[in-house]
This record gives sequence, C-alpha cells and structure tokens, in this order.
Amino acid sequence: MGGFPGLCLDNDDARELAGNFLTELVTRYRDHPGTGGYDIWNECGYAEDTCYCPATAGKFRVWLRARYGDLATLGRVWGRHSYSEWDDIVPPRTLAPFAEVLDWLSFRQDNAYELMAWRAGIVRSLDPHHKLTAHGVAGSLTHAAPRGTDDWKAASHVDTYGLTWVASRKGDEPWKQFHALDLVRSASRGKDFWHAEAQAGPLWMQPQVIGRPKEDGRVPRPEDVRLWNMITFCGGARGLLYPRWRPLLDGPLFGAFGAYGMDGSRTDRSQMVSQIAAWATAPEQQPLWNSQPAPADIHILYVPETQLFTYAQQHSTDHHAHALQGTYQAFFDSNIHADFLHIDDLDPTHTDIPVYLPYPIMLNHTTTTKLTNWVRAGGTLISEGCPAYFTDHAKANTTQPGNNLHHLFGATQTDVEFTPDILTNLTFTTHDNITPHGACFKQTLQPTTGTTTAHYQDHTPATIDNTHGKGKTRLIGTHPSLGYHQHHHPHTTTYYTHLLHWTGREQRVQVSDPAITARLHEGAGGRYLWLINQTRNPRTVTVTLSQVCAPIGTTTVRWGTDKDPVVDHRTVKVEVGARDAAIIGLEPADTTGA
Repeated sequence: MGGFPGLCLDNDDARELAGNFLTELVTRYRDHPGTGGYDIWNECGYAEDTCYCPATAGKFRVWLRARYGDLATLGRVWGRHSYSEWDDIVPPRTLAPFAEVLDWLSFRQDNAYELMAWRAGIVRSLDPHHKLTAHGVAGSLTHAAPRGTDDWKAASHVDTYGLTWVASRKGDEPWKQFHALDLVRSASRGKDFWHAEAQAGPLWMQPQVIGRPKEDGRVPRPEDVRLWNMITFCGGARGLLYPRWRPLLDGPLFGAFGAYGMDGSRTDRSQMVSQIAAWATAPEQQPLWNSQPAPADIHILYVPETQLFTYAQQHSTDHHAHALQGTYQAFFDSNIHADFLHIDDLDPTHTDIPVYLPYPIMLNHTTTTKLTNWVRAGGTLISEGCPAYFTDHAKANTTQPGNNLHHLFGATQTDVEFTPDILTNLTFTTHDNITPHGACFKQTLQPTTGTTTAHYQDHTPATIDNTHGKGKTRLIGTHPSLGYHQHHHPHTTTYYTHLLHWTGREQRVQVSDPAITARLHEGAGGRYLWLINQTRNPRTVTVTLSQVCAPIGTTTVRWGTDKDPVVDHRTVKVEVGARDAAIIGLEPADTTGA
C-alpha cells in the first residue's frame, strides 16, 4: 500500500497507485464470505529517517502555514527572521531542542496518521459493512517521537486495535507484557483490542535475543505459551493470533513463532494452543468475555510533547520511557493496578482516580491549563520534578515550576541540578522514614502555600504537598520512577504504595504473595478474579478485595485450579499452578437477610 516500507505516499503518483490498489482489493473481497475485515496498517510506525523527499518537505510547509499563518509569526517562534518565502523552509535533519525540530517531529506524526485516515476512508467508502483494524507494537512510551508509534492516534482510526508482543524479543519480566496490554487497552479507549501477533514458538539468532537466558522467552515451552495467553486475556484482549501456524522455512525469521513443527506436525506447544482455543471459544465461557478489567487504582499520565522534547534534546527517549515504565513497575510490584491516561483524556468531570505525572520536563500551556483545571475540580495529582521547566517551542521558563504551576504546587524552585550521570544514588527521606531513590534531576523546592513532606540528604526540601481548589497535589523534586528503574529498592516500592494511600484511593485487590498478579474483571458477564503466576512453582495466595467490592458468596472456577477456593467475606484463598492462571467467578453474598 506504500508508506513504510515502500514508496512515499506524499508523492501524488505513488498515492494514486496505492489508492488504485486499495480500490481493487476491496472491490474484489468485500462480498467474499471469508472476509472478516481489513488490517490497514501493520505495526503502525515509520523509520526514523522517513522522509525528506521534496513532496514531504512541501507538505511540511503546508502544515506550518496552517499552524502559524504567516512567515513573520513562524520566524518569531523559530528565531529565524530571514525567511522571505515559504519555499525557504526545509525539514531539519539534526536533532536539537528547538522549535523547528519539535514542529518537524509533530508534523511527521500528523502526516502519517492523516495517511492512515486516507486509507481508512477508501476502504470504508467501498465497504461499509466490514470492520477496520490495525495493530502497533505498544510503542508509545518508547518510539512515538522517533518512529510515530502513537497507539492513541492509531487506535482512533479503526474499529478494533491491537499489538504485536513477543516475549522472546521484549524479555519475560513479569511487568512487561502486562504494561503493553494496559497501554494498548488504554489507547483503545473502550474499543475491543486484540493480540495481533503472539508467540507460540522460538525466535532464533535475532539481535534482540543474543545474550539472554534460555528461559527468558527464547525457547518457549507449553507452559510459557499458556502463561502468555492468559496474561493477554487478563489484560483485556478479546482476540489472539499467532502470525505463523507453521514457521517460515527461510529468511531471518526461520523457525520463528509458530506452534507447529517445521514440517507442520503437532508439537506439545500446538496441543496447548488447541486446548486454550477450545476453552476460550466454548459457549459456557461467553460471560467471561462480557466483562472487562476493572478501573485502575491510579493513572500514569502520558504527555506527548514531553517525549518529543526528550528525543530532540537527548537523541533518545530513554529518560521519558524509563520514567513511565519505572512508575508502572513500582506500582505493579505491589499489585497496584496502574493504567496509562493520555493528557487529552484528562477530564475535570472525572476526578476519582488519582494521576501520577512522570518526568514532566516539557509541558505546553494547554497541558498545564488542563492539569490546573483538573486539580481545581477535585483531582489528586502527583508530579515528579521540574514540571514545565520547558514550555511551548522548547523555551525554558524563568520561574519554576513553569507556566504558573508554582501556584498549583504551592512551591517554588530554589536550586536545580541537571546531572543524571552523577545523581545515580540520590535519595530523599519522608516524614515517616521511608528513603526512596530519586534519579536524573534534582530540584530543590521551597514551600509557599504548600507543606514540606520529605527532605534530601542535605536537609533541603524534596517534596511539597498542597491543596488547590477542591483537589490536592504532591510535587517530588526528583524522579523516583527512574530511581526505581535503576535500583528496584524496596524502600521505593514502599513509597509508591504509600503514595496511593496518600491519595485516599483504596487498592482494589491485595495479595499475600507479591509473585502473584491479581486483577478484577467486571461487567455484564459478572465479576471475575484473575490470578497470574509467572513463577515456575505452584503458589497458594490469599487475595483481599477492597471495601468497594461486595462480600463474596459463591465461587466458580473458570480456569486453572482443581481445588475449590476458600472464601471468607472479602478474601479468597486459591492455589495457582506454575506458569499458569486461575480464573474465579465471584458471586456476591446475599446480604438482604433473606
């Protein structure tokens, strides 16, 4: 269809050919009984050097003209006052934290998803009956700025969305697949989503696997396939596809991913796949799929301009990506369910779930206005250090926190250190004697209307709590998310647990064994407790539901354990097999006295 990889669709001749191809394809298959729908973009994204051709440069100028109106305004923003014609402007080829680079990176994303909408429009105009789908790589946290892997934008153009996720490429750490599923489910904004490329076989000799242990997803066993499938379903996916039933016989992906042997024969992995498929599609399981993951305990806020700036400034998204991932890990390791929330979805009429803002080094005025209005309406915001240090067009603010956020947080900056290479052992101590790690930057704060609630080792204020309107804030002068990503220290885990308590939000599900991940699903199909054991030994766990959940009456085992759960009011004791799941239907107790 062109685009990536292929011809650049910014060129009229290439776009015409691609449009002709799509028209012929849809016309041929729209009435075929085997047609289920159209996947209009495989692994949504583009190469980092896409594209500097004259046609793309021309579209960039059109985009700039729509944004700025005239060359004088553009010149003031960019600090380039010598442009006399729009044709003087060429796309920047060097990354640097300047306005023209941020505009170029933003244009590339907008242009790519405009082309996605163009493809969707052609297909829908010719076949309004079949659904459109697409799938990305759960790459918003890591590659949205360099490669356009924005799951929110991609999902907005299709009826269902999905992801490629292969443990042998990504690593089999407990949090990783969960975070990808939570990200894509959040980006789908209530639409069904699917695991569009899943793993049921090995991946040989690819650069992502070299040097990793055999057990780290490299040589899958049947129990690994079972576990990955159950995590997918626990995360809310309602479809799953292996990109190979029999592996390829040639090329770099020879032998990869498929459940069956190279000759198409059955394997112990294919038997596991067959067992799970028969179970999942059995009529008696339909109620299970009519319920979805319950609302999160806390939201991790995703702000696109922060990643764009990080990439432009550092030629890498690592600080931003690792901050969001570190936040997720810290909550995950205490079985606190954290979902990702796009800044566009921050709604002042919905303030019940608190928000954590990692690494907010650049925030534009629109973002800071949304944050302020949301807190004023009753929201609870936890922000890491240096919020809005840079603002629109990559300009540093002269007052910190920037964009008038010093009023929101009730604090001002007295000092700052941008020294990530030497702040590797930074800590701060809270008033209840927890000492989590910070990292990356150190912003020393002074309360104005707020209250100091933690200090650095040098006894200067590290965190400030404040009330603003109906809501409240905590500003942390450094980045405990990156501290946790680097150290995984138990004090930092404890700190994140205490942060949730500070917000006043009660954790929905608590577990006696931190090796077990517990999630609730709720909806028209009823309430279900999903338990995932990623270890290689059976575990018995006691799960406690919060007071917002009705007391448990009877239970029904949907998958995974031969022993009846032991129930006591809001607690359930269950045995979960090694590399397996237990799925328990929860019927509420009769509290009417009847």
